[in-house]
Parts: sequence; structure tokens; C-alpha cells
Amino acid sequence: MEIKNSGVKSGWLKSMIVKRLYFNKAMSCAGLSLYFNKSIPSITKAVNELIKEGFVVEQGYAPSSGGRRPLMYAINAKAMYILAVAMDQLSARIQLIDLQNNAVADMETVDIKLYNNDKALATLVDHLNNYIANSGIPKNKITGIGIGMPGFINAIEGINYTYLDAGGQSLSNYLTKATGVTTYIDNDSSLVALAEQKFGIAKSQQEVMVINLGWGIGLGMIIDGKIFRGYNGFAGELSHIPLSDDGELCTCGKRGCLEAEASLLVVAEKAEEGIKKGRVTSLTSYNGNAKLMGDALMDAANQGDQFALELLSDAGYKIGKALAILIHIMNPANIVLSGRGAKVGKILLAPIQQALHKYCIPRLSSGTELLISSLGFDAELIGAAVLVMENFDKEVKGR
Repeated sequence: MEIKNSGVKSGWLKSMIVKRLYFNKAMSCAGLSLYFNKSIPSITKAVNELIKEGFVVEQGYAPSSGGRRPLMYAINAKAMYILAVAMDQLSARIQLIDLQNNAVADMETVDIKLYNNDKALATLVDHLNNYIANSGIPKNKITGIGIGMPGFINAIEGINYTYLDAGGQSLSNYLTKATGVTTYIDNDSSLVALAEQKFGIAKSQQEVMVINLGWGIGLGMIIDGKIFRGYNGFAGELSHIPLSDDGELCTCGKRGCLEAEASLLVVAEKAEEGIKKGRVTSLTSYNGNAKLMGDALMDAANQGDQFALELLSDAGYKIGKALAILIHIMNPANIVLSGRGAKVGKILLAPIQQALHKYCIPRLSSGTELLISSLGFDAELIGAAVLVMENFDKEVKGR
């Protein structure tokens, strides 16, 4: 389904209304008029056209506030679909969702190791095409594919300089051609931050730091209501803040990075080592399967396993040390703990606060609130959908 482009301005306005209703759930014509600074008749005309085209539905009247109740309009969730993909260093989750971020097909999780794997891109393409084919949804009903992934990413040009080499060309363009569906890519932590700002605990906040706790430790920075990317798009590499000069060797080639000291991948490896040395724990060895061990370790910690709690407390303290640096530089009102590790967010809070008390100037840290995401592990998938809809008006304009 496509928005009918009866004129450049008309097509743009209608696409922007669809985009706004995706983020705001429901709005009146008066509200849309105020938001876009357009006359109510022009908004009403565009909304009526969108209703005929199947993109918008009447939601009913708003609650009474003393005057005439306005008629509310909402997006038609089944008008289009989005293929959201959340990747980490070890696997990819693929989920087809509607315009209300509800799943319309079963999620598929596939093992795709990114590091030193020249077959990773071909494997990803195969799984994307198979998933679309098996979903039964025609490609022309899928408005786009959004993919969150680790690495140094130029989101504008669609290039990942770390993983999934597309022979020097734009990875976004490569995937678009390979799947037949317009594809967008962005750093996983940036998308987690977008999800939290649009639909999560940081909804509508203009200044917020979002920590993506996963196999790495990422940072998405919302500044002035937008993702802050820095000079060449690589801002937010919290994982590689150096905590020591003689720590563990990181995948980046440096020693003592936060990621090499406190990521879930490292915590899982420490759990394996402890089990081999005879530590008493409810955990069992997973023979080097860090993904299974990481998830099991978090579950065990939430059930009171002392060894798991010890490992996460140590990681939390080191994360807090890195956050002290972040607070000194950015002075944020809020820091959100999100991603896979949000399920142990309450456990991490105490050691993080302990580190902040030790390393942070009180006047700065006392003004920063630590929040635990309610989206958690789903944040990256939701962020991938947000990435597609953020570009929706550009797609219509380009038709």
C-alpha cells in the first residue's frame, strides 16, 4: 500500500501525518494543524484522503474537557508492516510488526557471529528473504526493513565500518537490492535510545543518556531531542572508555576498556571460569556458549544466586565508574539502563550508585536519576521500527 501522491506538498503532508500518528497514537485535526502549522481545512483534507487510502481510521471522540469533544484519528495498524531486525555480536532477531509495534509473525532468532565471519552478510540476507517469504505478507506491504547492529556505523550512508562488509558499497543499498525492500541500518545503541525516547521510560525527553547493556556496553545519546552522533557519526562509544592501563585486551586492540571488563559477554566468561574452579552456584557450565550462560546468569542472579550476584555487582561497579565520566561530561538529568541487561537493572543499581559516590562530584551526580527500562530486550527491535518510520516521509517524497 502506498500513499497517493497527488502533489509533492500533498504527499509530504500525508506522509508526515502518518508518521506523527505512529508516534502519537491518536490526534485530532486541530492538534495536527497546530503541530504542522497548517490550516485545519488542509489537514482535514489530507486526513480524509488517508482514511480513503486505508492509512488512517477514526478513533472516536476525545474525553470531555468542558467544550466540544474533538474527533480523534489514529493510524491503521494493518496499513503497512515493518521488518525489524535486532543484531548483536552473536545473533539476530527478526520480527515483522504492524504500525502499532505489535508482532504479526513469530520472531525468528538466528545465530550469526559477526566477528571474523565473512559469511555473515550472506547468511543475514538468506534469513531475511526466507522470513519475508514465510510470513505470507507481500513485499509491497512492507514499508521498510530497519536493522540495528553493533559497530562503527554511518547511518546516513548506510555503512558499517566494523562488520558485514558489502564490498565497499553502502550496506543499506546492498540489503535493499538483495531483499527488494528499502533497508535502513543504524548502531544498535542509537536505536535503543530512540525506542526509549519514543515509546519507553524516556518518552518525549529532550536530554537523556541510554545505556545499552548487552554483550557489549553501548550508549545512545539524545541531545536536544535528537540522536547525537558526533563529528563523523561515531559518538557514544562508552564500551571503549579505558578503566585501566593493564586490564584485559579488548576486541578493539586496546587494554582496560569497559567492554573488556564489564560486558555481559565477559561476565559470562567469568562465570564459566568460576564454575571450572569449583565455585558453588546454581549455574551449570554451558561449554563456552556465552549467550546461554549470560541469560542463565541473569536469571540466577534474580533468584538470589550469590555467585551470579557477585559477578554482576563487580560489573555494575565498573559500569558506574564509566558513568561517572559520562556524568562529568554531559551532566544528564536521566540515565536509562536498557537492552538485554535491563532484566538485572535493579541488581546493578546499587554497585553503580556506589561507584558514582566514589568517583563523581556530588553536585553533578545528585542531579542525575538512574532509570530502568520497561522495554528492555525489546528496545532494539522497537528502535529498528522507529528507524523505518523516521524515514517514512523521505520514502514518499522520493516516489
